[in-house]
Amino acid sequence: MAHADFVHLRLHSAYSLSEGAIRSKDLAVKAAKFGMPALAVTDTNNLFGAMEYGPALASAGVQPIIGCQLAVACGTERRQGSEPRPRIASVVLLVQDATGYQNLMRLVSAAFLETDPAFSTHLAEGGFEGATDGLILLTGGPAGPLGQLLADGEEALAREWLQTMTGLFPGRTYVELQRHGWESEDRVEGPMIDMAIAEDVPLVATNDCYFLERGMYDAHDALICVAEGAYVSQTERRRLTPEHRFKAAEEMKALFADVPEAISNTVVIARRCGFMVPERGPILPRFTSE
Repeated sequence: MAHADFVHLRLHSAYSLSEGAIRSKDLAVKAAKFGMPALAVTDTNNLFGAMEYGPALASAGVQPIIGCQLAVACGTERRQGSEPRPRIASVVLLVQDATGYQNLMRLVSAAFLETDPAFSTHLAEGGFEGATDGLILLTGGPAGPLGQLLADGEEALAREWLQTMTGLFPGRTYVELQRHGWESEDRVEGPMIDMAIAEDVPLVATNDCYFLERGMYDAHDALICVAEGAYVSQTERRRLTPEHRFKAAEEMKALFADVPEAISNTVVIARRCGFMVPERGPILPRFTSE
């Protein structure tokens, strides 16, 4: 079977707790069925699944890519009647090699250990310094720092942020496009593409996968409600769409037919990543006979 010419680089497994609903064995079967040559698992703020999903995918003939969707601070936001708060958005980090894996573990740990308890878990501004080697950065789509700043009309700050990232991740930064049918995506896609061209940063297409099949949408929506303490009937709550599923390469190619380089760059990125977590026994304390 010929390999597909698209690679999913953004996927939430069951280890994206109360958020993702994709199990390792099911994912391996689906990825192999679609002819995926590689696949990135990018759970929210954690690497819990790296040891499980890597071998599961590899056993199905799919190259695993270790990654993480990591929340980061990007400036401040002001709300009427309240103190300034850090603007928090998410980027995607993908591991290229052993150095990148060590750096990603360091960044994820810092996000948990160094966050003010008053705020949600995130990496502080400046937190990338000294820990970017061996990592590829995707800008996070419309909900990432670049997309949020552009949506708020902060073009100068968006450009400054992107230039900072290309300095920290030279030749390893990609402007991420997503199309799940949301108006927020349409609003910022043009400005993101314009900025990518102006700053000479390549584009990449992702689909934010939370479940495997369209028919799983209602069950996943209920899972989100449980996580949020909300009811399915509520209108003002977090919602995804049936498009947040694991799509075949042909679907993604048709969706991004007007920007084919964003599709082909998924394969380019996959070829740049070549690391699996080495298997080892559990780390246990050493006991003496005394």
